[in-house]
Amino acid sequence: MHMNTPSRSTIRLTRRGRIALIAAGAVVAGTAVAVPLLSVGEEEAKPTTLVIPEGWRASRIYTAVDKALTLPAGTTKKSLAKLDLKLPNDADGNPEGYLFPATYPLERDGKRATPDSLLSAMVDTANKKFSGAPIAAGAQRNSMNVYQAVTIASIVQAEAATKPDMGKVARVVYNRLERGMPLQMDSTINYALNRSTLRTTEADTRIESPYNSYQRMGLPPTPIANPGEEAMRAAINPSAGDWLYFVTVKPGDTRFTADYSEHQRNVAEFNAEQKKLKKQKASPKPTK
Repeated sequence: MHMNTPSRSTIRLTRRGRIALIAAGAVVAGTAVAVPLLSVGEEEAKPTTLVIPEGWRASRIYTAVDKALTLPAGTTKKSLAKLDLKLPNDADGNPEGYLFPATYPLERDGKRATPDSLLSAMVDTANKKFSGAPIAAGAQRNSMNVYQAVTIASIVQAEAATKPDMGKVARVVYNRLERGMPLQMDSTINYALNRSTLRTTEADTRIESPYNSYQRMGLPPTPIANPGEEAMRAAINPSAGDWLYFVTVKPGDTRFTADYSEHQRNVAEFNAEQKKLKKQKASPKPTK
């Protein structure tokens, strides 16, 4: 999240640092915690569960379901048209935000899961988590409906690295909405471009998309990921503060401020940090 200035060619994306780690991790959990190398002729055990991490987009979940069920790529996404998922009216049939991050069994009562059964289980779990009285009351307290609160939670999930930061990011969203300021969240642009990156260029901020929160006012039209409970809690109970800007200078050092000049100094530190990292990566490693 970063204010756009004409003199700067790159913009800082504050987001969960662990997205890259999740990308490299296992999607499907097997039956055993540690599996020794298979002997020749021994068949690999079929996975028994599907793990959906917090913050995954729907598109990534569809791919994970295809892989877990060994279906041709695109099968789960195509099946959406035939499904009757219990989504809010505002969702207009799009389950983004309601595919709840959890571990789902791939077999039940001797029957193998299907895209229909898995996506329905995810949406049912989301409804149980999001439809309770505390969530509804919390959303109402912040002049939102539950779907809008899930949308804010998805931004929080994408932008914040720690639990305390989640409450602060949520407060920045509310403070900007109340002041009629565009959200200017890089995570929404990443969603529009179907990518995950730490850097957003000036050109990126000019793309034509309802998810371009640099150009469009208010919340994006749908959630931009599938948030977990912590992010949802932050969305309905934001921290108290007057912050309007934030930037993660380096891992574990996210700075929130209401002062634009201070924010610019923080961004300059971030840019210097990025240059240093780039230099380190570019320098040849000494030979042993």
